[in-house]
Amino acid sequence: MRKIIATKKAPAAVGPYSQAVLAEAAGLLYTAGQIPLDPVSGELVSGSIEIETRQVLKNLQAVLEAGGSSLANVVKITVFLTDMGNFGAMNGVYLEFFPENPPARSAVAVKELPKGVMVEIEAVAIATPQ
Repeated sequence: MRKIIATKKAPAAVGPYSQAVLAEAAGLLYTAGQIPLDPVSGELVSGSIEIETRQVLKNLQAVLEAGGSSLANVVKITVFLTDMGNFGAMNGVYLEFFPENPPARSAVAVKELPKGVMVEIEAVAIATPQ
Protein backbone atom coordinates (compact mmCIF):
# COMPACT_ATOMS: atom_id res chain seq x y z
CA MET A 1 0.00 0.00 0.00
CA ARG A 2 2.94 2.33 0.46
CA LYS A 3 6.44 2.33 -0.88
CA ILE A 4 9.41 3.93 0.83
CA ILE A 5 11.33 6.06 -1.63
CA ALA A 6 15.06 6.54 -1.08
CA THR A 7 17.61 7.92 -3.49
CA LYS A 8 21.30 8.69 -3.23
CA LYS A 9 20.59 11.67 -5.47
CA ALA A 10 19.23 13.56 -2.47
CA PRO A 11 20.54 13.96 1.09
CA ALA A 12 20.01 10.82 3.18
CA ALA A 13 17.55 10.96 6.05
CA VAL A 14 19.24 12.27 9.19
CA GLY A 15 16.62 10.91 11.57
CA PRO A 16 13.69 8.53 11.75
CA TYR A 17 11.96 9.56 8.51
CA SER A 18 11.96 8.65 4.84
CA GLN A 19 12.78 10.95 1.98
CA ALA A 20 9.40 10.24 0.43
CA VAL A 21 6.55 7.76 0.52
CA LEU A 22 4.53 6.72 -2.51
CA ALA A 23 0.84 6.15 -1.69
CA GLU A 24 -0.40 3.55 -4.13
CA ALA A 25 -3.89 3.25 -2.65
CA ALA A 26 -6.74 5.57 -3.57
CA GLY A 27 -7.89 6.53 -0.06
CA LEU A 28 -5.91 8.95 2.09
CA LEU A 29 -6.75 10.01 5.65
CA TYR A 30 -5.68 13.54 6.65
CA THR A 31 -5.62 14.14 10.39
CA ALA A 32 -5.93 17.39 12.23
CA GLY A 33 -2.98 18.37 14.37
CA GLN A 34 -2.97 16.50 17.66
CA ILE A 35 -1.83 18.05 20.93
CA PRO A 36 -1.13 16.33 24.29
CA LEU A 37 -4.64 16.18 25.69
CA ASP A 38 -5.77 13.22 27.76
CA PRO A 39 -8.74 11.83 25.82
CA VAL A 40 -10.60 10.86 29.00
CA SER A 41 -10.14 13.95 31.18
CA GLY A 42 -9.60 16.52 28.46
CA GLU A 43 -6.70 17.87 30.51
CA LEU A 44 -3.23 18.63 29.15
CA VAL A 45 -0.58 15.99 29.66
CA SER A 46 2.63 17.94 30.23
CA GLY A 47 5.90 17.98 32.10
CA SER A 48 8.47 17.56 29.33
CA ILE A 49 8.70 17.43 25.56
CA GLU A 50 9.01 13.64 25.80
CA ILE A 51 5.78 13.32 27.81
CA GLU A 52 3.94 15.67 25.44
CA THR A 53 5.24 13.96 22.29
CA ARG A 54 4.29 10.50 23.57
CA GLN A 55 0.72 11.64 24.32
CA VAL A 56 0.42 13.41 20.96
CA LEU A 57 1.48 10.25 19.12
CA LYS A 58 -0.92 8.10 21.15
CA ASN A 59 -3.71 10.52 20.23
CA LEU A 60 -2.67 10.48 16.59
CA GLN A 61 -2.68 6.67 16.64
CA ALA A 62 -6.22 6.63 18.02
CA VAL A 63 -7.48 9.06 15.36
CA LEU A 64 -5.85 7.03 12.60
CA GLU A 65 -7.40 3.79 13.88
CA ALA A 66 -10.80 5.44 14.10
CA GLY A 67 -10.43 6.44 10.46
CA GLY A 68 -9.54 2.95 9.31
CA SER A 69 -5.80 3.43 9.23
CA SER A 70 -2.77 3.03 11.48
CA LEU A 71 0.67 4.42 12.21
CA ALA A 72 2.02 1.82 9.78
CA ASN A 73 0.00 3.47 6.98
CA VAL A 74 1.18 7.04 7.59
CA VAL A 75 2.85 8.53 4.54
CA LYS A 76 3.52 12.10 5.77
CA ILE A 77 3.94 13.71 9.18
CA THR A 78 4.26 17.39 10.05
CA VAL A 79 5.64 18.25 13.49
CA PHE A 80 5.17 21.72 14.95
CA LEU A 81 7.51 22.69 17.81
CA THR A 82 7.58 25.89 19.83
CA ASP A 83 11.32 25.41 20.46
CA MET A 84 13.59 23.71 17.93
CA GLY A 85 15.88 22.97 20.88
CA ASN A 86 13.36 20.20 21.69
CA PHE A 87 13.86 18.52 18.31
CA GLY A 88 16.27 15.82 19.53
CA ALA A 89 14.12 14.80 22.49
CA MET A 90 10.98 14.76 20.33
CA ASN A 91 12.85 12.67 17.77
CA GLY A 92 13.74 10.07 20.41
CA VAL A 93 10.07 9.51 21.31
CA TYR A 94 9.04 9.66 17.64
CA LEU A 95 11.42 6.80 16.91
CA GLU A 96 9.53 4.61 19.42
CA PHE A 97 6.38 4.95 17.28
CA PHE A 98 8.13 4.71 13.88
CA PRO A 99 11.07 2.32 14.44
CA GLU A 100 11.46 1.29 10.78
CA ASN A 101 10.38 2.57 7.37
CA PRO A 102 9.13 5.83 8.89
CA PRO A 103 6.99 8.24 6.90
CA ALA A 104 8.26 11.35 5.18
CA ARG A 105 8.38 14.17 7.73
CA SER A 106 8.72 17.90 8.15
CA ALA A 107 9.40 19.66 11.43
CA VAL A 108 8.89 23.39 11.83
CA ALA A 109 9.26 25.87 14.66
CA VAL A 110 6.24 28.03 15.43
CA LYS A 111 5.78 30.92 17.81
CA GLU A 112 3.12 29.19 19.89
CA LEU A 113 0.59 26.36 19.82
CA PRO A 114 -2.90 25.90 21.25
CA LYS A 115 -3.12 25.73 25.05
CA GLY A 116 0.58 26.60 25.33
CA VAL A 117 1.76 23.10 24.38
CA MET A 118 5.26 22.44 23.07
CA VAL A 119 4.36 20.07 20.21
CA GLU A 120 1.58 19.37 17.71
CA ILE A 121 1.65 16.65 15.05
CA GLU A 122 -0.52 15.99 11.99
CA ALA A 123 -0.43 13.13 9.50
CA VAL A 124 -1.56 11.89 6.13
CA ALA A 125 -2.20 8.15 5.96
CA ILE A 126 -3.51 5.52 3.62
CA ALA A 127 -6.99 4.47 4.73
CA THR A 128 -8.90 1.31 3.99
CA PRO A 129 -12.56 1.73 3.07
CA GLN A 130 -14.93 1.15 5.98
